[in-house]
Amino acid sequence: MASRRLVEVYLDLLSQPCRAIHILLNCNKVPHTVRTVALRRGEQRTPEFTKLNPMQKVPVMDDNGFILTESDAILKYLATKYDIPEHWYPLQPERRARVDEYTAWHHTNTRPHAAKVFIMEVLLPAQTGSKVDESSLNRALSQLDDTLDKLESMFLRRQPFLCGDDITLADLLAICELMQPLGGGRDVLKQRPQLLRWRSRVQSAVGESFDKAHATLYGVRDRRKAKL
Repeated sequence: MASRRLVEVYLDLLSQPCRAIHILLNCNKVPHTVRTVALRRGEQRTPEFTKLNPMQKVPVMDDNGFILTESDAILKYLATKYDIPEHWYPLQPERRARVDEYTAWHHTNTRPHAAKVFIMEVLLPAQTGSKVDESSLNRALSQLDDTLDKLESMFLRRQPFLCGDDITLADLLAICELMQPLGGGRDVLKQRPQLLRWRSRVQSAVGESFDKAHATLYGVRDRRKAKL
């Protein structure tokens, strides 16, 4: 009988959704192999990787020949298939629907708005040598503020995590996005006690896997700080 390979994940830990997958696998001790794809070196455009994912994006999962792209789908697949506590992606229909509700909203709100701040403040200046466009950055920060308001009023309300009393996949996707502006030294949750408490709860729930996943981002922040 052919031996089963470990699940393989193709990640760049500067990518927010990749970090969410990294944290889920590590904090739940799911045996896996990480294949690093360095986006800054264009490794996602190699013929080998393009064959794996014609979209030339990370993350990608290979579970014994079953190839899956898109972080949302990968997280839900892993939570459903592997021995992961049920609270991550509940079986009970209403509770699962709450996670799906957030992940559907996430892709047009938390994800683009937090990412835009990082792109404008860190990525574009690094790639082009140009100064930060302050008026565009202020618009992006305003959009992100609106998203943070909704996270507080619509999702967190008076509950400890985005979808209830326990941490779920929704919290991982959200926190990894909201950490991204930290690469430019900007903590977007600093003036928001409710969200700061939520971030602390997420960090406590996942333990050391949080900082392990964010080490690359912390490195970007520290190198940038040293240049200033």
